[in-house]
Amino acid sequence: MAQSGQLELKAIGWGRAPHVFAETDREAYPDRDISDEVKKGFTVNDQKDMQRMGKKQELRRNFRLISTIGFTTCVMGTWEILLTSNTPGLIAGGRPGLFWSLVWAYCGQTFIVLSMAEMSSMAPTAGGQYHWVSEFAPRKYQKFLSYASGWLSTISWQSIVALDAYLAGTIVQGLISLTHEDYLPTRWQGTLLVFAAAIGMSLFNIFGAKHLPLAEGIFVTCHFFAFIPVIITLLVLAPKAHAKDVFTGFTDYGAGWPSVSWTVMVGQVSCMFVVLGSDSVAHMSEEIENASVIVPKSMVWAFLLNIPFAFGLLLSYLFSMPDVDGALGSPTGFPFIYVFRQAVKNTAGAAVLVVIILVLIVMITISSLASASRQTFAFARDNGLPFSSWLAAVHPTLHIPVNSIIFTCLFSLVMSLINIGSTVAFNALLSLSTVALMATYLISTGCVIVRRVYKNPPLPPSRWSLGRFGLPVNILAMIYASWSFFWSFWPNAHDVNAENFNWASVLFVGLMGISAVLYWVHARKVYDGPVVKVEGRKFH
Repeated sequence: MAQSGQLELKAIGWGRAPHVFAETDREAYPDRDISDEVKKGFTVNDQKDMQRMGKKQELRRNFRLISTIGFTTCVMGTWEILLTSNTPGLIAGGRPGLFWSLVWAYCGQTFIVLSMAEMSSMAPTAGGQYHWVSEFAPRKYQKFLSYASGWLSTISWQSIVALDAYLAGTIVQGLISLTHEDYLPTRWQGTLLVFAAAIGMSLFNIFGAKHLPLAEGIFVTCHFFAFIPVIITLLVLAPKAHAKDVFTGFTDYGAGWPSVSWTVMVGQVSCMFVVLGSDSVAHMSEEIENASVIVPKSMVWAFLLNIPFAFGLLLSYLFSMPDVDGALGSPTGFPFIYVFRQAVKNTAGAAVLVVIILVLIVMITISSLASASRQTFAFARDNGLPFSSWLAAVHPTLHIPVNSIIFTCLFSLVMSLINIGSTVAFNALLSLSTVALMATYLISTGCVIVRRVYKNPPLPPSRWSLGRFGLPVNILAMIYASWSFFWSFWPNAHDVNAENFNWASVLFVGLMGISAVLYWVHARKVYDGPVVKVEGRKFH
């Protein structure tokens, strides 16, 4: 029996249901007040994991397997994001460029998802990549690598939310252009619409937090069932392109690179971004019951479930676009709106389909904002960010990091200002989120490889394991992440100017430069990395 005031923790086998603290535990443990545990709903394995990682349970664990899969599926929003963010890929490579880039992206991302799933089972914490790096990196490098990973993860997820909010706001502007032909859209109006979208979805995350699992169930239902009217409309009503144009007719629609192959390499970033998001569930780990099993399962299942929808949508979309030049030149700013309009032959019908997509994008942004705010909260909890005590605060009655949600909203507002001065704000956010997230995959997977090879100390036990396939899967994940990291910095056009330059490189270097300055000035004195609190790895 454990000492007074503490609960003895025993591992639970795979074949048994997870033990949840219940009223009967009062008889078994009369010296422990477990009212909070009953309310927060965590299992013995959750308690054991949190104790091993040196973390306090502050958030309510109200997500279960189905709602967690729904959450992850919704954050990824693969077919919706693919439909609304394909313009860069369409310009650089045309229809075949998009299709084959998605095939390649899914092949490579599979190894990253499997690697992250195993890491999330070893250490199910809202910190995600930066915690894994801290725990798995060699002692000499863990502090700095963990700090860098934390900043990269924060930048990537904040950028993803900003991009999703940008899509929501500008789709509204595209809808207005569709229904009012005399409307002349301006970038500042689009920015104000992004402001409204970001603020509205942040308020939902704050005041609707208790109902987020239920909302995720509704979201994922809409995610699957809204696919049907969209796909049927395109397959039945839209004019059709020839198969050779879709699969082999590689074309440069204005990128201007010296060769088509080079053009396709640059354009693949659109599809790389589409398949991201599986690690979102890792940042919700401390709100998921039986997280060391549910989180990796959710990562893999959500990733697999989205594959047929992504390819079904893309093929229908590409075959329904015989006039690529017309789609790219649409006054709405979105090729998919042009395709809808050409399919249904009337404005009202196209507007209904656009509204369906807009609602889904709003749902995706709500889910992404929840994940991003939890990641920010976790990194601040370990003193990795400025104003950490404020960002890491958990609201006493809502049991969510309200301040981190507010910060995420403010970041989206600031990033949306890029749209006023440049037409490539979307490209910048897309590339920034991709390159930063790929960097976290590179560092965390590299640290796991080192631990697998040297086994000093061995990796923590995992309830969801890759077994003997772990090392080759991790190596392939690093190869793909390196490839994606490299191409994400390239501008979409060969002849670069201030308007079409890939500003992600400037944002990335600038933000990481700020993090380096903060590290040497302040963070290195207060940030030790979460590993100092982990059982068996307590060192300074």
